[in-house]
Amino acid sequence: MKRTNTAKWIESAQRWQINVQKDGVRKTFTSAKPGRTGQREANAKADAWLESGIGRKRCSVESAWMAFLDQKKLISDEEYTKMESFGRVHLLPQIGKKTVAAMSEQDFQSIINYAFKHPQGRGSDTLSKKTLQNYVNYCKQFVKFCRKSKMTTLELDEIEIPTAARCKGKSVLTVENLQTLLSKDTTVLNGKVVRDSYINYYRFQVFTGVRPGEMRGLKWSDIHGNSCELHQAINIKGQHTLGKNQNALRTVVLSQYAIDALEDQRQLTGHQEYIFPMASMHTYYHRWQRYQRVNGMPELSLYEMRHTFVSIAKELPQGDLKQLIGHSKSMDTYKQYSHYLEGDDERTAGNLQAVFERLANSKSTQ
Repeated sequence: MKRTNTAKWIESAQRWQINVQKDGVRKTFTSAKPGRTGQREANAKADAWLESGIGRKRCSVESAWMAFLDQKKLISDEEYTKMESFGRVHLLPQIGKKTVAAMSEQDFQSIINYAFKHPQGRGSDTLSKKTLQNYVNYCKQFVKFCRKSKMTTLELDEIEIPTAARCKGKSVLTVENLQTLLSKDTTVLNGKVVRDSYINYYRFQVFTGVRPGEMRGLKWSDIHGNSCELHQAINIKGQHTLGKNQNALRTVVLSQYAIDALEDQRQLTGHQEYIFPMASMHTYYHRWQRYQRVNGMPELSLYEMRHTFVSIAKELPQGDLKQLIGHSKSMDTYKQYSHYLEGDDERTAGNLQAVFERLANSKSTQ
């Protein structure tokens, strides 16, 4: 069924909107993106729905991709942003005008090969193996969505990562940096040295390995003795999600350093619902960058705090580590460890604290 109208900008709602009808059913599709990009997105969503019944032959890849993205909005914001960027930069320019029925495995292999050689403005000349693996996963998810929507019978089994792709090392805080984080709680605001109001945020994230959005979503009611329950995340748009993956829902045991950060924070926000309120993730990021500059530390990202924790905690037994970090590549970690015994929590917390104390008390090496 071909659309005869186009999305219009609704000033009061600050979004593009289009109403379409099929088989007596009327639906509305919207996009909050400014400019013609938003209009095209709203139109593509409408087209995907209109063509869904006859899409096996006629639905375009662009329309199907927009419908696929729309379904993914409740995943973590970071993951959604990466997925949207991959489609906009790599997938749609190459096969967006094709029909879904005409897609082939070679199309997707060509997309991966081209993305490897043309990283589109990234700092490196080529993409890392990890990024390309993510891209392959996005392709497989998209094709699976198209199969379930009865638009294709294609399956992606043989997509390969270019052999020249290399794993990129992750930056982490050094022993000296960790000692600085534990000993210094000041920053500079408006030319004055002041206590950094986010210091407990930094310390808690480094000493638990929680993702930034997971920390933002933590409530005081989630803290139970020496553990905390991660039920949700709050993304950079302020939206509540279930986290990056199903294993993001988990119990995290707390070392004494993490508990100390919580107790200090309780003096500031104990009367509020959320432990670590913040104006925005953008503000948190820039305050972390400023703290590092003021205290002579290399400027690492928020996610590299998590990498630091994983690097330190890898000395723990494998089962404990998977439970703490919530990686999707493990089995269903949340269900597998939902029966975690209190004694096990205490053992893991003790082991974790011992590792941190050894680092905190070790001599700095230049």
